[in-house]
Amino acid sequence: MNIEKTKNAVRNVPDFPIPGIQFKDVTTLFKDSQILKELTDGLYEMYKDKGITKVIGIESRGFIMGPLLAERLNAGFVPIRKPGKLPAAVFEESYEKEYGVDTIQIHQDAINKGEIILLHDDLLATGGTMDAAVKLVKNFYPKKIYVNFLIELEDLKGREAFPPEVQVNSIIKYGI
Repeated sequence: MNIEKTKNAVRNVPDFPIPGIQFKDVTTLFKDSQILKELTDGLYEMYKDKGITKVIGIESRGFIMGPLLAERLNAGFVPIRKPGKLPAAVFEESYEKEYGVDTIQIHQDAINKGEIILLHDDLLATGGTMDAAVKLVKNFYPKKIYVNFLIELEDLKGREAFPPEVQVNSIIKYGI
């Protein structure tokens, strides 16, 4: 995978969604078929021997690579969504973001005890969203949890939000 080409393809959007935030737009990665293929292949290589049984994508950009990776890994795909989007009984977790408080949910029947889980999202900033997702998944007593991001903003030290037993990987790193 050409990391520099991929990194250069990310669009920077200043002051979105609020002033002072430098938004990293990954949609520009997905419109290039070669980059999309390289991302999918790279993620597959990272996790092909881990025994992943479910890939969980975080709303909404985790819904793009998550299903592609799940299919390649012969695993199921599960969405984590914002409140009011899932029709059956849910577990719920609230968390603080860089610019407010949010809540995410997962269906209570989404995962079986002892599964090996890969949580995927587009970007690691402070780690709040994914930390909440890890807490949701722990309700199911998984055997192992892996966490993956396309982009990591290293200066924000989001990696520190996760316990040592959760393996965290990212493809593109900005910062330090």
